[in-house]
Amino acid sequence: MSVKLRGSDLTRALLVRGDKQVWCAVDDDGDEQAMMDHCGNDFTACIVSFKEGCFYCSGGSTWLFAVPIKVVAVTQHEMQL
Repeated sequence: MSVKLRGSDLTRALLVRGDKQVWCAVDDDGDEQAMMDHCGNDFTACIVSFKEGCFYCSGGSTWLFAVPIKVVAVTQHEMQL
């Protein structure tokens, strides 16, 4: 039986695997909170390491939870322009 990693556990596994940057939704209260839109003030960060119980982003800030996300550019067609 294989374990399905999710949320912050998946981010830690990606870093252990050797990934150098993982785009994540971040929060200090939990994975679910990281994925919520806080009145338009959502937080994403490029996570570069995990040590002493914290995720570190490329800007040097620390976070307790980091959920991997996909960041992709949208096209003109998708925006219906």
